[in-house]
Amino acid sequence: MVNQSSPVGFLLLGFSEHPQLEKVLFVVVLCSYILTLLGNTLILLLSILDPRLHSPMYFFLSNLSFLDLCFTTTCVPQMLFNLWGPSKTISFLGCSVQLFIFMLLGTTECILLTVMAFDRYVAVCQPLHYATIIHPRLCQQLAGVAWAIGLVQSIVQIPPTLTLPFCSHRQIDDFLCEVPSLIRLSCGDTTFNEIQLSVAGVIFLLVPLSLIIVSYGVIARAVLKTNSSKGRRKAFGTCSSHLIVVTLFYSSVIAVYLQPKNPYAQERGKFFGLFYAVGTPTLNPLVYTLRNKEVKRAFWRLLGKDAASGGN
Repeated sequence: MVNQSSPVGFLLLGFSEHPQLEKVLFVVVLCSYILTLLGNTLILLLSILDPRLHSPMYFFLSNLSFLDLCFTTTCVPQMLFNLWGPSKTISFLGCSVQLFIFMLLGTTECILLTVMAFDRYVAVCQPLHYATIIHPRLCQQLAGVAWAIGLVQSIVQIPPTLTLPFCSHRQIDDFLCEVPSLIRLSCGDTTFNEIQLSVAGVIFLLVPLSLIIVSYGVIARAVLKTNSSKGRRKAFGTCSSHLIVVTLFYSSVIAVYLQPKNPYAQERGKFFGLFYAVGTPTLNPLVYTLRNKEVKRAFWRLLGKDAASGGN
């Protein structure tokens, strides 16, 4: 049966067939959410308050932290509500808003990570011209373009998804409202939506990822030509944090949006979707703070302590 009447809510099944697992996931998601709020808020504060972090790299990092804060706040409260209680419902409006913001932020992060790779490329391969090329105005323009592309993609992708004829059981086999899950819920012809999603996957996932790989290939070649071991360590330290974040983000997103159509892949996609929505925003600030001496020193300065004593 197909529901073509007025919009109604949906049921987010998640792992409802495993009630004990849901209780464990509730604790894990709640702790991750708290860490996400603390870590990304800290990076935002340090990037704004510490003059030594007023550089292109930390400008983009603060954009990423703000994005992660919005990302998790869009889905985690609803996820916690569904994991804790028997009710798994989400209203049509709530699902629409979650879907729109999730697509906007996800696409923006794809572009933003590519911009950050370009920033690292210039920093390592063109160090003498870095300040001239990556100037504040260009940083603002690149960040603005990333957010604008995310907005346009959301406007293009979401309306055709929400106007699909959904099956009357309204059961979404996922933790949250995402385009692939809603396409699977449709009882009508989804050929256009699947093509649209595939094209978007190529443009906003595979193309940016290819550009990042090429950038780091050039960076690796430049670093290997460097005779100074200190210079190599500095270049590695500059790029390793971003590479870890790129790996965590793209591996989980590709597993969710470019997965094959079979029950095993769909079940596996739930875990990747959970990691994509909860895990990566939690790990991003940890990766950047634990591996970055400048951020740690800025943290000790914010506390009013001596950076030399606090950074050791």
